Amino acid sequence: MNILELSEQEIVRRQSLQELRNMGIDPYPAAEYPTNAFSSDIKNNFKDGEEHEVCIAGRMMSRRVMGKASFVELQDSRGRIQVYITRDDICPGQEKELYNTVFKRLLDIGDFIGVRGFVFRTQTGEISVHARELTVLSKSLKPLPIVKYKDGVAYDKFDDPELRYRQRYVDLVVNEGVKDTFLKRAIVLRTMRQVLDEAGYTEVETPTLQNIAGGASARPFITHFNALNTDMYMRIATELYLKRLIVGGFEGVYEIGKNFRNEGMDRTHNPEFTCVELYVQYKDYNWMMAFTEQLLETICTAVNGKPETVINGQTISFKAPYRRLPILEAIKKKTGYDLNGKTEEEIRDVCRKLELEIDETMGKGKLIDEIFGEFCEGQFIQPTFIIDYPVEMSPLTKMHRSKPGLTERFELMVNGKELANAYSELNDPIDQEERFVDQMKLADKGDDEAMVIDQDFLRALQYGMPPTSGIGIGIDRLVMLMTGQTTIQEVLFFPQMRPEKKIPKSTVAEWAALGVQEEWVPVLNKAGYHLVSDIREVKAQKLQMDVCGVNKKYKLGYNNPKVEDFQAWIDKANEIEN
Repeated sequence: MNILELSEQEIVRRQSLQELRNMGIDPYPAAEYPTNAFSSDIKNNFKDGEEHEVCIAGRMMSRRVMGKASFVELQDSRGRIQVYITRDDICPGQEKELYNTVFKRLLDIGDFIGVRGFVFRTQTGEISVHARELTVLSKSLKPLPIVKYKDGVAYDKFDDPELRYRQRYVDLVVNEGVKDTFLKRAIVLRTMRQVLDEAGYTEVETPTLQNIAGGASARPFITHFNALNTDMYMRIATELYLKRLIVGGFEGVYEIGKNFRNEGMDRTHNPEFTCVELYVQYKDYNWMMAFTEQLLETICTAVNGKPETVINGQTISFKAPYRRLPILEAIKKKTGYDLNGKTEEEIRDVCRKLELEIDETMGKGKLIDEIFGEFCEGQFIQPTFIIDYPVEMSPLTKMHRSKPGLTERFELMVNGKELANAYSELNDPIDQEERFVDQMKLADKGDDEAMVIDQDFLRALQYGMPPTSGIGIGIDRLVMLMTGQTTIQEVLFFPQMRPEKKIPKSTVAEWAALGVQEEWVPVLNKAGYHLVSDIREVKAQKLQMDVCGVNKKYKLGYNNPKVEDFQAWIDKANEIEN
């Protein structure tokens, strides 16, 4: 990397890195460092009067040097602890370089160090580690954005969302609470697996690359499989493959994995998301509602110690049972329109009266979905099962046993958003084929989210699938609920981001056209002149002062051009522009 691309602090840290190597100290040692304690354990288990030897390691987050003694705040994977370091303890002989040079001058905030010593309580009452040995474990070349406090006001906070999500590794180091969110996410997944495994269901894996994007109504990502010379789809759901396994004789199967939908990004949507899907034979959607209630109550209790969570000051209870409300009844209550038995055109007319933006590609199911999404969905804060969807909205769902035109389907709404979607699964192969055909008609009208016919899945159904209930739960949204987060990006380690913006720069060839030698291009950039056009209005003397100043400051050793040379560059830039 060109030195001119680095900040002053980065340059100093690289110089320190080289000095460490010159002293015979490997700044990135390969050998195991045998830690035997974590910061939290040390604090929790400390007893006055007992001298306990420890070996700890972590990142140096602060340092107070007081001559021959210093205090360091060390951050490990479990928290932070204070370390007391004295010159004569870590340098018992005549040679004091480890303290005077390495610790005081060559180490920086963010470096990893190892410490052997004993635990004690300082005069101010803080449990600390008194160091007897210090080892350099890893040199940090970029400075951390350490938050500083003065009179209760925080400065230099690393709180810009785009930077935090793009540089999650920094976010995790410097911002309290971020790591806790992801530890709770791990509890959510661990508890979910425990419940499903104890129920006797089998965790499986199905293809991520699929010939047909099936199992949901969504726009897929498309890629090309070179070995087979065919286009493939990133899966939008695991449903159809999991049902094949039910056909094959499994009692219950589930998969926790990534799905991909080529759609928008916002506070509750990410194109790449984690979902759990569960299918159990001989069950229906009524059984699945009861099972879901117990599952979510168990998860919430494992994460929060009680079956409640708080989001934006609103307490949400996952204590069973949850409210059950038919979707058409919910729409009628919120809009005054009864859609039961209405044709597509009649519902389209209702949409116009409600001033919804619709188009001709939308079929009956999508029109109803638009009405529900606009007027109803956001109203359900406490867990609510929205049940009995029209058949046009549910191409993979069994017809309702007592309500013509409806299906045995529910969506679980929490905090105004869908959390889960479940059915009494359609296992009639003839009915299923007819539903797929109806979906293809929507596709012909221009609906790019309509399902396509999966002939192999239909073939599997023809071998016979037992009565089955299935559910899909969005893990990311579930974690949001359990941790009180309001944006999905807060519960994803690495959410999808737009490409980083880069400063536009003229090429070396474009600068060469002015007569600028290649080695001076980075110097011009460092001085703030990124485009050839940037120098057009600049006085030659100022350009010379700026550019030659960089040459001097960074000790580049280049022969400075004369003011006439800078004027020639400026003249040529104006000539090219005109």
